[in-house]
Amino acid sequence: MFRVSQFMKALTAPVPTLPPSRGPMPGPVVIWNLIRRCNLTCKHCYSISTDTNFKGELSTEEVLTVMEDLYAFGVRVLILSGGEPLLRPDIFTLSERAKAMGFYVGLSTNGTLIDESNIDAIAAVGYDYVGISIDGLRETHDEFRRLKGAFDASMHGIRLCRQHDIKVGLRFTLTRDNAADLPGLLQIMNDEDVSKFYLSHLNYAGRGNKNRRNDTVHRMTRDAMDLLFATAWEDARQGGEREFVTGNNDADGVYLLDWVRQRYPDYVPVIQTMLERWGGNATGVNVANIDNLGKIHPDTMWWHYELGNVRERPFSEVWEDVSDPLMAGLKQHPRPVTGRCGACKWLNICNGNTRVRAHQTSGDWWSEDPGCYLTDEEIGLNPQAVAAGG
Repeated sequence: MFRVSQFMKALTAPVPTLPPSRGPMPGPVVIWNLIRRCNLTCKHCYSISTDTNFKGELSTEEVLTVMEDLYAFGVRVLILSGGEPLLRPDIFTLSERAKAMGFYVGLSTNGTLIDESNIDAIAAVGYDYVGISIDGLRETHDEFRRLKGAFDASMHGIRLCRQHDIKVGLRFTLTRDNAADLPGLLQIMNDEDVSKFYLSHLNYAGRGNKNRRNDTVHRMTRDAMDLLFATAWEDARQGGEREFVTGNNDADGVYLLDWVRQRYPDYVPVIQTMLERWGGNATGVNVANIDNLGKIHPDTMWWHYELGNVRERPFSEVWEDVSDPLMAGLKQHPRPVTGRCGACKWLNICNGNTRVRAHQTSGDWWSEDPGCYLTDEEIGLNPQAVAAGG
């Protein structure tokens, strides 16, 4: 995840100074798909969920046991997801236990099931954050979600969260079909006083892989990032506290550095050092995934690749096992990437970007990421190096 607002706030300092390093993360952020069932069938769903029960999902007791292992291992952030997590009968029991243990607990939901019947229970949990997916304005969103009325239901959920002082954010997956709606969604964020906006680039997994021809062309991606940067900068300049973040395309960090170079060149050394500390793609290092069956994956987009299962081995043991070739490469620094990624002068910032896109399009974990929207000139491309394999 690329936290755009942190970098924009650094630009508001009267004298460029480097913020203190936070040090290494105690354990990865774990995105946990507790249930695969969902009341929607979204076009870009990485779990290919549907409105049916899936057999073999972890029981309440199994989830609580895994939580104990995660906390002992140093994990401090749990994002509870699905499918639709609110369809899991014990979701509040699990959430309350996670909060009591000391986890930062986020809820990732489509928002359509948040209503007057459960908002008090949601508020009582004390979620640190509730992320609600909005993939366009009304007509676009309903088309993505394949359900008429989905937009209005999700917006109702957002408003209920705001009324109950729950930190809530919009989650938006950028594609060619909805890029034109981005300005309107940022306006909704402002009008509804929403505190966070997460822009996810399309990743090639699940239905997202089947629909990758609908990914934005690189020009549209650049235009979207320009708008997001401008919006985040204006908020930071005015002393706002809204958060703007992106995910699934770590070229965003390099693109921001160029944005700063063109506008605030005195801040380039500080921003570049901050970006290098950030380190780009964290799959298999600071981001992990557990699915509804207990399978462990390098992140949520790697459901086609299993590292182990929490029913058979503790998460802590699996996560540190580099006998797996994919994990060995993901934890390697620099990663053994090839092509444009291997030749890129900014590899220390983006860390080779998203490996699942490379794998889904080439069959090679370490080939160049086709989702990189930076030009050859911007990455200091050496054509001879690319031809030689990076």
